[in-house]
Amino acid sequence: MSRQKAEGRKKINRSLEPSVSFCGLGAAYCSLSCAFCLLLLTAFCLLPSVSSAQYGRPPESALPQGGKPEVLKDITIEQRLGEQIPLDATFRDETGRAVKLGDLFGKKPVIVSLVYYECPMLCNQVLNALVGTMEALKFTAGKEYDVVTISFDPRETPELAARKKETYLKRYGRDGAESGWHFLTGDKAEIDRLTNAVGFGYAWDTNSNQFAHASAIMVATPEGKLSHYFYGIEYAPKEVRLGLVEASAGKIGSPIDKLILYCYHYNPATGKFAPVMAVMRAAGVATVVGLAVLIFALVRRGRRNGSGGRWEESVIGGGTA
Repeated sequence: MSRQKAEGRKKINRSLEPSVSFCGLGAAYCSLSCAFCLLLLTAFCLLPSVSSAQYGRPPESALPQGGKPEVLKDITIEQRLGEQIPLDATFRDETGRAVKLGDLFGKKPVIVSLVYYECPMLCNQVLNALVGTMEALKFTAGKEYDVVTISFDPRETPELAARKKETYLKRYGRDGAESGWHFLTGDKAEIDRLTNAVGFGYAWDTNSNQFAHASAIMVATPEGKLSHYFYGIEYAPKEVRLGLVEASAGKIGSPIDKLILYCYHYNPATGKFAPVMAVMRAAGVATVVGLAVLIFALVRRGRRNGSGGRWEESVIGGGTA
């Protein structure tokens, strides 16, 4: 009889050991994996912002020097996030052809820059910074996004716009960009419609014989809704990339871009992306819960191992488990 019990105990050990071990280890490994993933997500969201120096307001150094204070005091950019760009506004492109802004929207997100082509200083810095950012992007103008540069000086001509386009396309140097970067001119009424819609302030300064204006680029959705403003004369490529991805509603960009946008959101007050605190809090709570589950599974497994002999004897002796 004792021999039969011993053989029965061995059989039960062989049948129960793998299942008990598998359940305990499986729960532990699963909990550990979940906790590790949550810790990674938390760490990812806590990474420093991907931006370089930007401005919540146009910097004072971006304004022309020598103008009267009363001329400069109202020169600013007022964010009009979510507002519609007047797509029926008519301009002329670099070939002299009349185009509506709506002809240049509809399929891709659009970077909008307002300059004037004979500007002696600031506008060139804006365009130089813009093309530098475009060079750093893996996205290509004309493929993933378009660029519309508009002169706010009604005296400027399509011929001048064509020369400006030639200069910057040569520097950009990517195939297909000529169909995706447009240089426009127009009359004052249409210019004012656009500048008022996007909140871009400018004025003619008779003392310096040039326009006083701030500096920024804007990103708009394919439908012409303003979604992002980037101030100053430096536009961090990673910030602009995220702005384009967000404006496209995820139609361009990689899974990594979407993960970053899950952890970061555009802050209009600073003109850059910042961590989403709610996501960080949720990740922290989930991490604590995952670790608690892991500890519970390990403790429970340890208790099972410690009472395994009594459980097996009960089964062999004909008792209930």
